[in-house]
Amino acid sequence: MKKALIVFTGLVLLIAGGAWYLLSGAGDLIRTQIEQQGSKYLDAKVSVAKVDLALTEGRMTISALNIKNPKGFSDNNAFSVDSITLDLGESMEEPYVVQTISINAPEILYEVDASGQGNLTVLKNNLVAKLPQTENAPPEKEGANPLLIVENVTVSDVRLSFNFEQFSTGDIQIDKKIYEVTLPTFNAGPIGQPNGMPADQVGLAVVNAMLDNVIAAAKAEAKKRLTEEAKKKVNEELDKQKEKLLDKASDKLKGLFN
Repeated sequence: MKKALIVFTGLVLLIAGGAWYLLSGAGDLIRTQIEQQGSKYLDAKVSVAKVDLALTEGRMTISALNIKNPKGFSDNNAFSVDSITLDLGESMEEPYVVQTISINAPEILYEVDASGQGNLTVLKNNLVAKLPQTENAPPEKEGANPLLIVENVTVSDVRLSFNFEQFSTGDIQIDKKIYEVTLPTFNAGPIGQPNGMPADQVGLAVVNAMLDNVIAAAKAEAKKRLTEEAKKKVNEELDKQKEKLLDKASDKLKGLFN
């Protein structure tokens, strides 16, 4: 029972931070904390359908997590995923260990406004602005906010959509400004090594690391697509100019032989 309580407390603190919940109704309490804390730090609405705890297996599953776009962007979700699974290690003392956080097939929107600012960048900036100044600061009260280590965060099969319809591309008129691509699996961990991180900061650090990876991939993909479209337009213009030059040359040749 002692181990079960330690495991349970580590799970709850990972998401909520600084609280000791009773076993009864814990899933709903954790769900509420994810929504409240996530919305507060990201400055965008966060919703979760449910949280399931499998204490004997040392596992927690967060179902249907959605993060809305920040202000100034469309009403679409910036991030949606059917489930996130947390698997715990066997650690019996601080720092407690979460072996893996698995985020499978999330749908992520990278949207650019008229000024060139991305929605994911805004979410990241909102988060960073509210993060504690010292990430590895000790808990204020012993036992209330234990240290945790996340060994690995796996984000697989990201379905990335990026939309820059609102962004002007200048003289180069690009017809297609909405793309979808599947990103390869990437790891956004470890978190809190080697000495552990206060539990109420771990969830934020996971989101921050994931945003770093996705933003970099989205920018690279957008640049690639824009470059391809720009080259296509340039080649089309060159072909038009080539045809004009050929027509002019043809006219001159006709004049010579008439």
